[in-house]
Amino acid sequence: MATSVLQPEDCRREHEPKPEITESPRLTEDERLQILEAKERETGELPSELRERARVELRENPALREQALAQMRHFIEKHPAIRKCRTDPPFLLRFLRTKKYSIPQACSMLERYLTIRQMYPQWFQKLDPLDPKVAAVIDAGYLVPLPKRDAEGRRVVLSCMGRFDPHLYDSCVMARVHSMIVELLLDEPRSQLLGYTHVNDEAGMQMPHVSLWSLSDVRIMLNCIQNSTPMRHKCTHFVNIPHYGVKFFEFAVSLLSEKLKDRVMFHRTSEELTKHVDPAILPKEYGGTVPLKDMVEELKRNLLKRREELLALDEMCVDLYALEKNDLTQDIHSTAGSFRKLELD
Repeated sequence: MATSVLQPEDCRREHEPKPEITESPRLTEDERLQILEAKERETGELPSELRERARVELRENPALREQALAQMRHFIEKHPAIRKCRTDPPFLLRFLRTKKYSIPQACSMLERYLTIRQMYPQWFQKLDPLDPKVAAVIDAGYLVPLPKRDAEGRRVVLSCMGRFDPHLYDSCVMARVHSMIVELLLDEPRSQLLGYTHVNDEAGMQMPHVSLWSLSDVRIMLNCIQNSTPMRHKCTHFVNIPHYGVKFFEFAVSLLSEKLKDRVMFHRTSEELTKHVDPAILPKEYGGTVPLKDMVEELKRNLLKRREELLALDEMCVDLYALEKNDLTQDIHSTAGSFRKLELD
């Protein structure tokens, strides 16, 4: 019978301790979801469990989606006023899903979106997370999208007025911070379908906060938010409003559409708020488990990761003068004129 002969080197190898096989750490559910959402964001595709809901609520199906994307790209290409615009699926789906695949309404909102960015650059351009003033406001925890979604699957955006210093920063800085966070979130397919919940904590609000905004600017900004920003605003909560801020918010809400008015809720205390928003998803300071500073750090990492995309938004361009003469379709009217009228009213 043949026997194998081990060489000295083989003997040594046999007696050497074998390296331990370590399993890669198992992903938590939150980490797995983050990876999935990052992939969805790149393609604009919804997860399989939400496609039926998109079909029922938005009429979305693969054939309609591709047809609608092609029509919007054609609209952009032939538009006499649009000089440059993103045409990737996640961007265009912002408008299609917000308008439930009504092509004329989606194109009209896109036109208005491009228009307000150009008419009010102090609010909607230079969304740089490394801008010293913007970075300071973010670092203070004034505005943060919560890592976990609410019970309806919506992205929750928390604002804390007391963390914004009205003596150091003006309304333009505040607007740019909001615009930057919004742009960070708008390409999320799940949010395009399920919408957003806003939680506004007005504790610490002072009279200088109220005087940051003129009534005219409030009107214009709310018009921009309602008619030109592709977000499905599902619920807005206000809590801890001081007595001298009540009239300001009453005025602001009066400018909203009836549909959005019905989605606004006022709460006297944080305890009252948590009857409607699960405290588990809120920062530790509001009854959750994750400190606000940790949420801010995660936000800063995400903003830096997307910084080039945020700055590249300023490359989009529309000719406001040509826009006034636009007659491509009856469903799209000049927004430049309507905004100028707002300023004169």
